[in-house]
Amino acid sequence: MTLNVGQRVWLAADLRLAGSVTPVGEPPEGTGSFAASVALAAGIEGTVERVDEHHREQGHGVREYLRLKSLLDDFGHQMPPASRKQLDEQVEALEEQWVAYQRQMLRVTVRVRLDNGFVLDDVPQEAFASA
Repeated sequence: MTLNVGQRVWLAADLRLAGSVTPVGEPPEGTGSFAASVALAAGIEGTVERVDEHHREQGHGVREYLRLKSLLDDFGHQMPPASRKQLDEQVEALEEQWVAYQRQMLRVTVRVRLDNGFVLDDVPQEAFASA
């Protein structure tokens, strides 16, 4: 499921946000910092304000797979059988890297303004469901 700006969503699981908190106007390393946590229950609704797609960089094996696969698709039918077989084997050897890349090729994060006023930013879209 891909989320879109303006779409109504709800939090799909309970979340606990933890870390240091600094009062507004004080420097982050100031003495007014303290530890805190906030719990948000599943089901809280909100509106998607931003959707960011993060493309994973292609490694050498993935680029080589794409190059060889394109060569095979475009010219394989014209190749001598031995050359085609060798190219098939090379493509097959790189296919596992290609499949792994496809599974994690795109990471989508969102910024959601919850109805209770909280804003969650850089959250994986899987944390939300369409309302």
